[in-house]
Amino acid sequence: MDIRRQLDTLCNIGDNTTFVQTLEAIRRNPLRATGVEILQINVGRLCNLSCMHCHVEAGPSRKESMSRAVFEKCLDILKHSTIPTIDITGGSPEMNPNLEWFLGEVAGLGRRVLVRSNLVILLNLNYRKFIDIYERNRVEIVASLPCYTAQATDKQRGDGAYVAIVEVLKILNDRGYGCDGSGLVLDLVHNPTGACLSGSQQVLEREYRLRLKQDHDVLFNRLFCLTNLPVGRYLNYLLESGNYMGYMAALVEAFNPAALDRVMCKTTVSVGWDGALYDCDFNQMLQLPVNHGAPDHITRFDIEKLKNRQIVIANHCFGCTAGAGSSCQGQIACS
Repeated sequence: MDIRRQLDTLCNIGDNTTFVQTLEAIRRNPLRATGVEILQINVGRLCNLSCMHCHVEAGPSRKESMSRAVFEKCLDILKHSTIPTIDITGGSPEMNPNLEWFLGEVAGLGRRVLVRSNLVILLNLNYRKFIDIYERNRVEIVASLPCYTAQATDKQRGDGAYVAIVEVLKILNDRGYGCDGSGLVLDLVHNPTGACLSGSQQVLEREYRLRLKQDHDVLFNRLFCLTNLPVGRYLNYLLESGNYMGYMAALVEAFNPAALDRVMCKTTVSVGWDGALYDCDFNQMLQLPVNHGAPDHITRFDIEKLKNRQIVIANHCFGCTAGAGSSCQGQIACS
């Protein structure tokens, strides 16, 4: 679905109050950033998978890929700032030809570096080397595993995905990832299947830990529960299944003001593959760049202007503030 149609669709939430109206009613509009603690870098939309819930609409036919010049500008910004966390995502980040070089460069900066991987890519002979690269550079791995069962995972990611993910998790465990005392962090990400909100992160983490250990002798550090936002392929799914209006109503009804203080946009700047700047990865996919006078491209990056910028909001933002909230680090508030 093209961006214009997505934005037009998100304007229609029936008789529910809009996100702007909701914030105005509690005197929280405009929403402003409180700093830049995370530089999230989306290195492209090329991916070995075409997952049904993917807000990026990534896949094998996508051509968008971050150039060396944009990577170098990100590196320069990191060298001249104290941004503590570098969060690399995609598509499949491993498919960008500059990733290996970039990880080697940022590893020496003493920052927290994490890569969001679908893991399946690491069984491909052309990309298996990244297991060594991640270990050598002490990269945190954030791995998508929609469910601890094969049926639900394969429904989202494609036939055979679960078996492949478990195989890679075992390899990573053998390297020390996810194991106590190793310092090699392996976190998992849960996305609900269907048109529903996530359950309790604490409860689901216990269930994941039990089932993965019992069924596969697999260990991990933390589980992050993410709400599926009505963007990209997931928006298509909601419309095609007749669940769009019901899902949006559920998000609106579950709005939790406590989540506003910890939504990711307040401390994150998201860099697109072409260097454009966004308040979050979801705004990036909707082509809603940083606005309200703040710099909107990596070549004009100014941390002083970005750290208290006004955040661009729309109705998809209900997804990050529903129930216990949702961010790239999982649930963020008490529901």
